[in-house]
Amino acid sequence: MSVHDISVTKESGETYSLDAYKGKVLMIVNTATKCGLKGQFDELEELYKKYQDEGFVVLGFPSNQFANQEPGSAQDAAEQCRLNYGVTFPMHEKIKVNGDDTHELFRHLKEQSGGMLGDGIKWNFTKFLVDQDGNVVERYAPQTSPKKAEEDIRKLVS
Repeated sequence: MSVHDISVTKESGETYSLDAYKGKVLMIVNTATKCGLKGQFDELEELYKKYQDEGFVVLGFPSNQFANQEPGSAQDAAEQCRLNYGVTFPMHEKIKVNGDDTHELFRHLKEQSGGMLGDGIKWNFTKFLVDQDGNVVERYAPQTSPKKAEEDIRKLVS
């Protein structure tokens, strides 16, 4: 199984399969507009704009599981991202990244990345880098700047 076998829902309510991104490098991120790390939206957007023509896509998934930092709807979160951070990358429905109701995508991402960070998502802005074949190649902690992933992104898109 790869990321490409999973379906997700855009903030607009449209469901689609991630196989639409076969052949592209993905950075999948759980987000929150009221999080102290929200400045990462700027860096994620910068990377998206810089590498999108080379097949790189950022996918944002709002989550309200950490300190009530995304209390509104998915549409509210996407609007805040566009207005406050100029986000143009795809935003999705609000999801759960931990617990019994964990979205299938984040269950898969956690299973594929494992390692020192364990199974759980520790906070907003945990980032997963996925290769063109849908395999998780790297997991970045919430505090890790998206810019620190740039070299890894560059290697995958070239």
